[in-house]
Amino acid sequence: MNILITGVHGFVGSNLVKALSSNNIIYGLDIVTPEKEGVAKTFSWDELPQLTNMQINAVIHLAGKAHDTHNKSAADIYFKVNTGLTQKIFDWYMANPTPKKFIFFSTVKSVADHVPGDILTEECVPTSVGPYGESKVQAENHIIQSFAPAAMERPFHNFSDADVSDSFKVSDGSNKQVYIMRPCMIHGPGNKGNLNLLYGVVKKGIPWPLGAFENRRSFTCIDNLCYVINGLLTKDVESGIYHMGDDEALSTNELIAIMCEVMGKQPHIWKMNKRFMEGCAGLGTLLHLPLNTERLRKLTENYVVSNAKIKAALGIDKLPVTAKEGLMKTVLSFEETE
Repeated sequence: MNILITGVHGFVGSNLVKALSSNNIIYGLDIVTPEKEGVAKTFSWDELPQLTNMQINAVIHLAGKAHDTHNKSAADIYFKVNTGLTQKIFDWYMANPTPKKFIFFSTVKSVADHVPGDILTEECVPTSVGPYGESKVQAENHIIQSFAPAAMERPFHNFSDADVSDSFKVSDGSNKQVYIMRPCMIHGPGNKGNLNLLYGVVKKGIPWPLGAFENRRSFTCIDNLCYVINGLLTKDVESGIYHMGDDEALSTNELIAIMCEVMGKQPHIWKMNKRFMEGCAGLGTLLHLPLNTERLRKLTENYVVSNAKIKAALGIDKLPVTAKEGLMKTVLSFEETE
């Protein structure tokens, strides 16, 4: 299979190349075009029209502007990159009769900054907050409007192969298939994801004072992500929106314990009174201190993402790597490079 990966030089792209290049021919599309092991050739975005005659069978669209947690990026950059490039590559895909599958990497943040209820499923109304999530929603909407417009009338914008026009066929006569992937926080060797702050606290032996808050969060191990993408490419999976996360959600306390296990340290978790900590955070809001009400909410909220739909679509009961195994592998890579 000939696979085109946009953003091929990024963290996810590099890992997909390693996972897929032994059985496929990989081409890249990126803002930089150096040679890369496992990639036959990387093209610039200006060279996209040249790819029309290259018999590309599948497109994996990763290129995007990552979420700036420090909020220093101008809003228009997110829309120019996350929305604009998605429109460009998807329109090329739809106009080209050769590629059958299109996989777009969106994010759970496109639909929910906070999880309503116990778990975030695909049956949720998009309520993104900020330009990062909003730009991803607009990119999703362009794909759905172009590929399965009837789905835009539904509250969750969910679609399937049944919604797709028979005119959207590839050269072998079969229908095109489109997947919108919404992973939660991706991590792996060499990439801490959003674990930077917590990792630094644990590394320095600083006690964690929020142990009384038993929040749970989902993570996405890069090995599991690559496994799922390979399944989408090799199996006849229904078009649609799919959330992605590891099988197990973990509390911050469990996450600290995993980090300490890798480091050979004893975890220092203080279960300070919740009301006391909430009072301190309220005072921090008034005095503009690092621990304020919003930061406390972020540190202690639940964000559990369901992966039931993607596992059912792939015909599997569980992913190959547990959340703990994936996190241990990630943390170990940081220890080895320091």
